[in-house]
Amino acid sequence: MDQIAVTGGTPLRGEIPIAGAKNACLALMPATLLTDEPLTLMNAPRLSDIRTMTTLLQSLGAEVTALQGGKVLAMSSHDLTSLRADYDIVRKMRASILVLGPMLARHGRAVVSLPGGCAIGARPVDLHLMALEAMGATLDLREGYVHAKAPNGLKGARIAFPTVSVGATENALMAATLARGTTVLANAAREPEIVDLARCLRAMGARIAGEGTGTIEVEGVAALCGATHAVVIDRIELGTYMLAPAITGGEVECLGGRRDLVGAFADKLEEAGIAVEETPRGLKVSRRNGRVAAVDVVTEPFPGFPTDLQAQMMALLCTADGVSRLEERIFENRFMHAPELGRMGARISVQGGTATVTGVERLRGAPVMATDLRASVSLILAALAAEGETVVSRVYHLDRGYERVEEKLSACGARIERIAA
Repeated sequence: MDQIAVTGGTPLRGEIPIAGAKNACLALMPATLLTDEPLTLMNAPRLSDIRTMTTLLQSLGAEVTALQGGKVLAMSSHDLTSLRADYDIVRKMRASILVLGPMLARHGRAVVSLPGGCAIGARPVDLHLMALEAMGATLDLREGYVHAKAPNGLKGARIAFPTVSVGATENALMAATLARGTTVLANAAREPEIVDLARCLRAMGARIAGEGTGTIEVEGVAALCGATHAVVIDRIELGTYMLAPAITGGEVECLGGRRDLVGAFADKLEEAGIAVEETPRGLKVSRRNGRVAAVDVVTEPFPGFPTDLQAQMMALLCTADGVSRLEERIFENRFMHAPELGRMGARISVQGGTATVTGVERLRGAPVMATDLRASVSLILAALAAEGETVVSRVYHLDRGYERVEEKLSACGARIERIAA
């Protein structure tokens, strides 16, 4: 397996282009299953998770062609050959469950393996299934697969999610576009990825209102058409690269960055003493003097502080002046990066869903191992600020969510390289 070696201590200066959002693209790609006309996605990120979703769609008989080096995805599902999403593909990525709603809505049946993904605690798909059952689907779980049927089509329903779920909102939203009647999604997720999906579906002919709020209303239509849609920029990649100058010092402009996508996160950076400035090209982040201030962080659904930036924020707070507390309210078992940061000299105590971080003046380079996608990049951020060399192993996690990370950071002066296995 590849490793990434980082020699820390260099302030970063320059600009970093922000890619299209992985989590948005992974929801947009299954939307091709809703129509027999072409769907083209612009600004697609070039990541292993996107390749996994491509493989899954192709296994169903969809045509997926990567153009312009992978930044454009041309898709068509006019002639599917299978309605079964197999375990061997689905186990690699949790977002694979998003093919269930579209296949069921358009074809009246689907068989989909229960998904896999990062090992950051139990993330059941019960809310996905609850929503589809409310729309009239008959579901049978056996031998690790969801066997779904709706021979007479789905019907509109009021679906009140007991907890906010991005994935369940996406699956229900796609399914509802072809259901008979009106579907209301209450306590729906408000993330920018939901808004982006709704905009794409609307371009395909769907009738949707309320995206970005807690209540989404969908009036079903008989069929959807093709469309061309540009994927929203990745707010998690944006936040990650905003932390690079924050932890090392210096100044970096994140091209394409928008504060409305990372408002709660940007507020916390400013509270810690980091300057965040909106520019005509994006967001400029700088830290010039002294250590950052300790701050407390609580992860919450959008528009709160994102759980997907918690590990990266912890890396920054490891060198803060004072004691910080990070409370994880979205996923359990999402502090697996803490022991690895400890190997670099961080002082972190974890009790249940709360991590207490006592800042140190300097981290030290060490061999460390990534445990999941966001943990892997948190270790790289910590390494950028550490004395000496850090070698991060198991970076295949990193490749699921960040494209060309070494190139983007080295362009700003970071001493970072990939060591091929």
